[in-house]
Amino acid sequence: MNILTVNLLFSTVVFWVAARIYVLPKLAILRPQAVLLPILLLHSFRHLGLMFLAPGATYTGIPSQFAYPAAFGDLLAALLAIAAIPALVSNARGSRLLVWVFNVEGTVDLIAAIVLATIYSASASMGPAYWIPAFWVPALLVTHYVTFIVLRKHWTGSA
Repeated sequence: MNILTVNLLFSTVVFWVAARIYVLPKLAILRPQAVLLPILLLHSFRHLGLMFLAPGATYTGIPSQFAYPAAFGDLLAALLAIAAIPALVSNARGSRLLVWVFNVEGTVDLIAAIVLATIYSASASMGPAYWIPAFWVPALLVTHYVTFIVLRKHWTGSA
């Protein structure tokens, strides 16, 4: 097992524990909007995944088979999160659908990036961008999970 995998797993456990203590017990009493807006704002920063394409943020030789899908998948997730924010705030008719689209795309993107990083041994070339999968991805995975719970169990009517 490589160190990045250990970092990713341990960070995910820490974020999961935090969600179990602070977020999940309150889902039944909070409005979906109160839970989802901070999550969407957090995911709006996924444009930072473009660092995988930035010389200096990664080492020369980062596998393009990983870097391009990870960078542009993150950018798409950020754009979808940003698009969902005003819809959610205004309680627009399609807001729930927008959150679903964001959440599915964002989750698939993270899983694909983890698989591609593993297949192409990208961790050795991540350089300073190493913090993204070691810290950022676990937080994003846990918040995607929380979003699925809100969408499936707690968002029964309007936001």
